Amino acid sequence: MANNAPAPTPMATRPSALLDRVLVLEMVRVTEAAAISASRLIGRGDEKAADAAAVEAMRAALNELDMDGTVVIGEGERDEAPMLYIGEKVGSAQGTGPKIDIALDPLEGTTITAKAGPNALAVLAIAEEGNLLNAPDVYMDKLAVGPGYPAGVIDLDRTVGENVAAVAAAKGVEPNELIVCVLDRPRHGALIAELRAIGCGIALIPDGDVAGVIATTDESTGIDLYMGSGGAPEGVLAAAALRCVGGQFKGRLLFRNEDEKARARKWGIADLNRQYDLTELAKGDCIFAATGVTDGSLLKGVKRLKGGTMTTESVVMRASSGTVRWVRGEHRKPR
Repeated sequence: MANNAPAPTPMATRPSALLDRVLVLEMVRVTEAAAISASRLIGRGDEKAADAAAVEAMRAALNELDMDGTVVIGEGERDEAPMLYIGEKVGSAQGTGPKIDIALDPLEGTTITAKAGPNALAVLAIAEEGNLLNAPDVYMDKLAVGPGYPAGVIDLDRTVGENVAAVAAAKGVEPNELIVCVLDRPRHGALIAELRAIGCGIALIPDGDVAGVIATTDESTGIDLYMGSGGAPEGVLAAAALRCVGGQFKGRLLFRNEDEKARARKWGIADLNRQYDLTELAKGDCIFAATGVTDGSLLKGVKRLKGGTMTTESVVMRASSGTVRWVRGEHRKPR
C-alpha cells in the first residue's frame, strides 16, 4: 500500500502546539492597535509621545490575549520612553496559558513618525519560551540577504567586497549591479565609500532597519543586501521575519563600553564576539507581524477617512508553514 502521508516538517520549523493558528491573526490585532495609536502623532514632532502612545496600545492589546507572555525584547533605554520592559509579563492567562516569548517594537521609527517620513512600523515576533535571543539594548553589526541563495553566501568575517562578490556571483550578475540598503548614519561613512568604490547602488534609509532587512526578501524593492549596524533588538525582530520567509542573516553584538558588555553578560551572553546565525536569533516556529504607521516600501501607513473610518495594512508570517498573509483592515466607528 502506498504511503500518502505528508513528509514530516523539519524539527526547526515544526508547527508548535503552543503557537495556535489563532495567534497568527491576534498578532495583527496587536500591531494594528499600536500603529493606529501612533498614527495620531504623525508629523507632530514629538517622538516620545508617539512612542508612548504605541507602547500603551500594544500593552493593552497583548493583555487581552489568552497566553502567559514574557517580553524578551522590549523598549530600550535609548528611546527614554515608557517601556514594555524586558521581563514584563503580558497576557490574560498568567500561570495557566501557553508560555510565549515576545520580541517587540511598538514604534520602529519614532523619528520617522515625528517627521512624517516613510517606513515607520509597529512590529512584534513571538515564539515558544526560550526561542528568541534575549538581546541587550546595544548595537549589532548586521548582514542580510533574501531567499534563493546558497547557504553561507554571506559572512561577517569576510570583507564588504567579498560579501558583495559572493552574492553577485550567486545571482549571476556583476558586483556593480547590486543594490545595498544601509542606514544613513555617520558611522557608516566608510562602508558607504567602500560600496561606492565597488560601484554598488546604495539605498540609504533614515531609520527603520527592520523594514530595510525585510526588503531584501522582496524582489520588487530591488534591494539585494542589507549591511551596517543598528539596534540588536531590531536584529532579532528582523531575523524572526526572515525565518518565516527565507533568507540569511548574520549578526554580531557591538559594544561601546564596559557597561554595555556587563549588560550583555547580565542577559546570559558569554561570548561577546559571537557571530549569530538566523536560527540562533529566532529558533523553532515563530510568528512575525507588522503594521504600517507611515507609508513605506513594505506596507502602507494608517489612513484616516471621512466618517472616522481608518484603514491599516499589515503583514503576518509564520515560520512552520512559510505562510505570508497581507491584511488590509478597515476600522469603523461603532454606530
